[in-house]
Amino acid sequence: MEHIPFARSIDLPPYRAILAVDAKGFTAEPGSTHEAISKSLLDLVGDALNGAGLRAEWERPAFLGPTGDGFAVGLPTRVLPYLVDPFPRLLQERLAEHNREARARLQLRVSLHVGPLPADPENPHWTGNGDSRNDTHRLLDSAPVKAVLAAASPRVTFVACIFSERVFEDVIAAGYAGMQPDRCLPVTATVDGKAFSQQAWLYLPEVSGNLLGVLPAAPPPPMTEKPARPQVSGPRVKRNDGQVATTVESMTQHRGGDR
Repeated sequence: MEHIPFARSIDLPPYRAILAVDAKGFTAEPGSTHEAISKSLLDLVGDALNGAGLRAEWERPAFLGPTGDGFAVGLPTRVLPYLVDPFPRLLQERLAEHNREARARLQLRVSLHVGPLPADPENPHWTGNGDSRNDTHRLLDSAPVKAVLAAASPRVTFVACIFSERVFEDVIAAGYAGMQPDRCLPVTATVDGKAFSQQAWLYLPEVSGNLLGVLPAAPPPPMTEKPARPQVSGPRVKRNDGQVATTVESMTQHRGGDR
């Protein structure tokens, strides 16, 4: 019998950990490479999950839905702490190894959420649909995580994660994950053209140096007026008004402080 929403009560599905992954710039690659990239993506994520001790859960997920340039997978909620840490760090390491040898460098966006979803492990590709999964994909496509990965160096930062508010509060702030909450940055996740806006948290397992450009420059030391000294004959050096410090600072800014 087809369920009619709000007409009668039905069972609430079990809560699932929902992990979604997407490859940056996938569609810019030649179409002939898409199949190989998709397979590499599954292999790399699977290897990182295995390294996090989640081999059994990965081999029998509640659901698994490929999207071409990524996928979403449903896992037990008890493994959420390990999806926060060490999974992203291990994925960063696997991608670093992959990108040293592969023609196409991979950078991945990762979103993590939790919510009630139906599941059928016998038919994982045809189940797991609902609002929580939709929100996971919205987080994955949101402006903050796209922007930070676009700004990061493609030679250093290979993974950008965005955690839902529920994951942050229940797993990270509560101390279940092996990661300090201050490693995450609060953002408002929005998606162009979608009626979606949620509080979320960004996390980069490896931060490239160019992302630190938001740090303010150190202020110069305050100048103090010295009392006038009596005039003496012979050559003398004028008071240093900061020219040397300014020159060194300029060299550091424009030449990277090389020697």
